[in-house]
Amino acid sequence: MVGLFRRDAAPSSSADTWLVAGLGNPGPQYAGNRHNVGAMVVDLLADRLAARFSRHRSTTMLAEARLRPGGPKLVLVRPLSYMNTSGGPVSSAAAYFGIPPERVIVVHDDLDLPFETIKLKADGGHGGQNGVRDIIKALDTPDFVRVRVGIGRPPGRQDAADYVLRDFGSAEKTRLPFVLDDAIEAIELIVEQGLLAAQQKVHAPRA
Repeated sequence: MVGLFRRDAAPSSSADTWLVAGLGNPGPQYAGNRHNVGAMVVDLLADRLAARFSRHRSTTMLAEARLRPGGPKLVLVRPLSYMNTSGGPVSSAAAYFGIPPERVIVVHDDLDLPFETIKLKADGGHGGQNGVRDIIKALDTPDFVRVRVGIGRPPGRQDAADYVLRDFGSAEKTRLPFVLDDAIEAIELIVEQGLLAAQQKVHAPRA
């Protein structure tokens, strides 16, 4: 159900603007890591919006576009900090555009969800995800939307910190494009229909 995404130069107010932050670590050596799946989602979304990233004063790579002509505006950000210090860049970008926490969507990897699983939530704890932990601290509230992209637990006795900093396996890579599509669809649903409606659709059992 991924919609048509197009750029639109019409001005907008913060009332119809959403910030979508894709978490990860900066630099090409991390680009394919499981920990960077949030950044992968936002990169693909920007590509579909024909939106170009540029460096922003908020210490992010930032792009702006509309979901559809005349529709809600998206501010897409990828922090230039490492995952554990995502809070400063995300909160600075939100403040710059006057976007309140309830219209901030953070896309991040989640060890507690099986690979290919997408879950949506607002508020609550960080679940051990240090990027989310830092954003809660920087925004001074947990009341923002999270798109949790499951990467599964490491096999055997492999250390979780090592696991998230490795690239997806060959079998996972064949399914990864569908996972990214699902995450983009979830973002679109949140913005257009609200979190509850998005949860009902995204969390529904697959046929």
